[in-house]
Parts: sequence; structure tokens; C-alpha cells
Amino acid sequence: MTFSAERTVAVVLGTRPELVKLAGVIRLLGPAARVIHTGQHYDDALSADFLDELGLPEPEYLTGVGGQPRAVQVAAALAALDERFAADRPLAVIVQGDTNAALSGALVANARSVPLIHVEAGLRSHDRAMPEEHNRVLIDRLADVLCAATPQNRNLLLAEGVADERIEVTGNTVVEAVRDNLPPRRERARLLGGLGLEADGYVLATVHRPENTDDPAVLAVILRELAALGRTLPVVLPLHPRTRSRVEGAGLRPLLDGMTVIDPTAYGTFLALARHAALLVSDSGGIQEETTVLGRPLIVVRRSTERPEAFADFADLVAPGPGIGAAGHRRLAEGPEGLHRLASLPSPYGDGSASRRIADLATATILRDTPLGAARGLLVAA
Repeated sequence: MTFSAERTVAVVLGTRPELVKLAGVIRLLGPAARVIHTGQHYDDALSADFLDELGLPEPEYLTGVGGQPRAVQVAAALAALDERFAADRPLAVIVQGDTNAALSGALVANARSVPLIHVEAGLRSHDRAMPEEHNRVLIDRLADVLCAATPQNRNLLLAEGVADERIEVTGNTVVEAVRDNLPPRRERARLLGGLGLEADGYVLATVHRPENTDDPAVLAVILRELAALGRTLPVVLPLHPRTRSRVEGAGLRPLLDGMTVIDPTAYGTFLALARHAALLVSDSGGIQEETTVLGRPLIVVRRSTERPEAFADFADLVAPGPGIGAAGHRRLAEGPEGLHRLASLPSPYGDGSASRRIADLATATILRDTPLGAARGLLVAA
């Protein structure tokens, strides 16, 4: 089933990963999707360019949210979303993940008695120091339909007392996002050549989380470990605006010497770089998933993770410190055989049909929870 009426499903998002992961769902919803962007990521390099690349419609933008402290972001987004939903009430709301944008969309949907669908439900780090952990737990409590990416996510929700009938194991939309956006082999070769890189001959790193960037001592340790890895293989570092600001503010610029520092890239370009890296080092949640689709090894520089599925084969969890280099060298020592082994493994995040399952759940939710959904002729056979 697909939607026939316009703007019936509000998709609330505000960051680059949400744009990537919800693109397939938005395209399947077609004119029914009403995309509302809170502007949580306010840097154009992290959001605006992605609309064209991902083939997404121009969203409704909220103002006064991006660049604010967490509480101010949520408060501003709540007020703006509530005003819009009061004037033009959706029949369902979709949010993804654990961002401030997702929490704001969930709270307003609940306040307005609009059915809420949570994509990527059931992730848990059990680390109360992570703001995202609080967001995701709250959203799961409010959601009417919880789209768990893996059976493990479903089991965590059941253990917390979430009713089984509210949970659906859909897989993770990251699988189709990677497959849809990875450039062809020839284009990937051209991208690598432009940076003077050889396939399987470099390390790709990203650092952006506050716990790794806000403390200059922690950030310096991470950069020194990357520089040390750079004595074995070249290190490519797409520098997040937040990290660049912290590096410059703390006088750490010399620690970048010897690395290939580039601006944040388009999603396809990043996937091309990741696909041919001998090793990735990152604190990103999304990269923990993407590497399982690309078949590449990853060192996760964090103290906790909400994505343990990647750690059976693809990733190692390492706190900031000398363990980064030690784990990196162990992975690099596996050589071509190690890369071949990972490439042969299936991703634990599903078969690439998650977006279709989620769009179908949105259709079913409107039929079940909104009597007007059928009466107004909002649905047609696919």
C-alpha cells in the first residue's frame, strides 16, 4: 500500500544521519511525506547539500534551533512543531534515532495525540552520560510503533516492558542507504586518485562527539594516536566543523601535520573512501553500521556503544588513549585476508528492505489508529 493524499505523514529530522537514513522512507512515501527539518545541524555542509544528493524534497525549516544548547534546541523545536501541527495536523509522525530533533517530534506527536513511529528503536548503551541515551529511551516510551533494527534491539525493548505488539523488527535503513549511495567502482577509483590514495592503503578517521572534542587533553590524545598510525599508512581526516573549532581553539593544529585533512564530504564520497580504507577510526554511531555493509574494519573511539552488533566481527571498542593505536595495528596486521573475511560476512542490520517495511507500517498505522485515514481515501494499492 502507498499513500495518495499529500502531507499526511510528518517526518521530523534535523541532522545529516537522519537525512541519510530516512531518505528511502521519504522517497517511498512520496507526496504523503511532509519533511520538517529542525536545523539541529546548522552547517550547510552537513545538511543542505545532502538534499540534492539524496533526491529529497525541500523540507520545512524551523528557525532558532541550530547552534543552541540541548535544552534550548528541544524547547525551540517543541514550540515551532506544536504551532505547525496545530495548524496542519499530520496523521502520523516518523522520527529516527536519538537526536534532539527526534525527541522534539516525539513529544509533540504525543501531546497532539498523533501516532508516533520510531525508526531505530531499542538501541541502548546503558550509559547515562550520553544525552542520546536519554532521548532514545524517552522516544521508545512514547512511540506507538517501534521499528527495531535487530532482534537484539527487540529483546531490549521487551526486557523494559514494551508490549510485543508495538515492536516490529524491520532491519536498519542504513543497508539500503549505503547500497544506494556508494558510487560505482570507476568513480571511486577517480576519487581516490584525486587524493593520491591507493585502495586498501590508507586509514580513514572521523572525530566529532563532544566527549572526544570538548576536552583538549582527550582530543590531543586521539590526534596523536592517529598521527602515530600515519607512520604506517596515510591518514585521511574529514574534519567536522565542531572538531576544527576545538582544534584551533586549543592550539592543536600542529597535531594534524602529516594527515590528509579534508572538509566534510558528500555522503557518496565518504562511502567511497570508507569502502577502500584499510581501517577506519571513528566515534560515529552511523559508521559502526556502515562498515558492516562495506565490509571494513573499524576502531570505535568511545567508552560505550549502543550498537554492539558490529563488534562480533567488524569493530573494536577502545577508549581514547594508546589502545587506539594498538587495536589499529592489530587490525592492519590481518592484511588482505582480514579484509576479504569481513567482505564475505553479511551485515547484522538486515537485507536492505527496512525502508519499505517502515513505509508499510506507516500506512498500517494510519489505517489502524486514524479512522479518517480510510474515510478520506488516503491509501491506494501499490
